[in-house]
Amino acid sequence: MNLLWIFIGSILVNNIIFSRFLGCCPFLGVSTKSETAKGMGVAVIFVLVLAAVMTHLAYFYVLVPLHIEYLYTMSFILIIAALVQFVELALKKINPALYKSLGIFLPLITTNCAVLGVAVINMNEGYGLVESIVNALGSSIGFLLAIVLMAGIRERISDNDIPKCLQGLPIALVTAGLMSIAFMGFSGIIK
Repeated sequence: MNLLWIFIGSILVNNIIFSRFLGCCPFLGVSTKSETAKGMGVAVIFVLVLAAVMTHLAYFYVLVPLHIEYLYTMSFILIIAALVQFVELALKKINPALYKSLGIFLPLITTNCAVLGVAVINMNEGYGLVESIVNALGSSIGFLLAIVLMAGIRERISDNDIPKCLQGLPIALVTAGLMSIAFMGFSGIIK
């Protein structure tokens, strides 16, 4: 039952975008088209889950036994960078159109603070390997949900008559803020 609460909580209550405000750069940059948003969301799911496994193993089986836990940030960033390079190469071979549409935002997953943030949250919460995977999967699904919802809203907004001063990023930030308030309604679900 605890795993279910971690999973649901990381999707809705502690949504990585709307509650923890991590990963806002790719969230705002890639959420202009639904197809690109879905591709980025799937890439983040893959990287985040693998990063959770790899960082957990590195922390508890390399850093802690060697008493160099203070190097966790650098270690996590190196692991995440290697995983993103792997995803980038795979995506370039498997789906070149999606690779081109993601553009610069694909390598930016390396510096996406959501990926590093989830690894650090897993460590700080003292999650075991299974709990870390569940939290990473839920957080990445929450990221996918947030970015796809935002892309759908932005596509619909683009057809509307918006004052010049709110066009582009300002209306996206207002929309993200309203979505964040809506997600706050889930905070009473899990205590």
